[in-house]
Amino acid sequence: MIGLGRMGAYMVRRLIEDGHECVAYDQSTPAVQAAAAVGAIGVSSAVDLIAQLPAPRAVWIMVPAAAVDAVITRLRPLLSPGDTLVDGGNSHYSDDIRRADELRSGGIHYLDVGTSGGVLGLEQGYCLMVGGEQSTFEKLEPIFATLSPGGRIPPAVGRARTAADTAPMGYLYCGPSGAGHFVKMVHNGIEYGVMAAYAEGLSVLQNADAGLRAAHSADAETTPLEHPRRFQYRFDLPAITEVWRHGSIISSRLLDLTARALASDSTLSNFSGRVSDSGEGRWTVQAAIDMGVPANVLSAALYARFTSRGTGEFADKVLSAMRLGFGGHEERKG
Repeated sequence: MIGLGRMGAYMVRRLIEDGHECVAYDQSTPAVQAAAAVGAIGVSSAVDLIAQLPAPRAVWIMVPAAAVDAVITRLRPLLSPGDTLVDGGNSHYSDDIRRADELRSGGIHYLDVGTSGGVLGLEQGYCLMVGGEQSTFEKLEPIFATLSPGGRIPPAVGRARTAADTAPMGYLYCGPSGAGHFVKMVHNGIEYGVMAAYAEGLSVLQNADAGLRAAHSADAETTPLEHPRRFQYRFDLPAITEVWRHGSIISSRLLDLTARALASDSTLSNFSGRVSDSGEGRWTVQAAIDMGVPANVLSAALYARFTSRGTGEFADKVLSAMRLGFGGHEERKG
């Protein structure tokens, strides 16, 4: 395992607990020491990592997408025909196609594995979406079986299950190179949309006391609240998110995390509201554009993240300038 961050370190632990032998490397010496403390062979360089692994080797790369090519460049002269590189991060699927082609000329196998589970994966397992040669997938299947939830959740009612069906176990061969990260890309695009839906819905509940504030906000530049009496609710958001977790059709792990955050701080005062995007949502929308497939919700969720970072501020100023110019509308302060 190269990369012992939030997920890589936990994946090493899960593998070791199931009897796999792991060699672990990271630029952080304390991270390597922590992996060694749970049974991994800790090394201080990529050269040492390759030397510790008997051929044919399986090297799992768990680093940010921007660093993957540099890691592969460093490893390639050290590898032998028959070795396999696995990228378990969030690379763009087109990079997987290129890397697989480049490595194939040297007899090196390459799998792209979309990995979902976050910091909860240590206990609950990781959902794994695999692309590359099917024969290589089958060779490494014991690793995927260990890392996955392993059938902890029953399969969908009515699903015809076969002996080769791994999806209910939490891992799946999705197709040729790039397929795993393509599926993970769309997975994360959906995640953007689901997160935005929760956030917007809770914001509506948070502002359901607008009728109690209406008398203090009336001015000539603001459309008045037509029925203040209808919006005089002060909801307990921690309690609402908690009750939704029990029997609701919108229950999910994302809701679990939201309920936990609100239980700790009902106003979320430790957060600024600046939401980053690590790329997958953009790539999903771009793929939808390239294929001519509508993705209205996913696009809106992505743009909402841009707005949270203040990149729409100038556009808002332009709107204010136009309103002042054509109607003499002064901005309302505060």
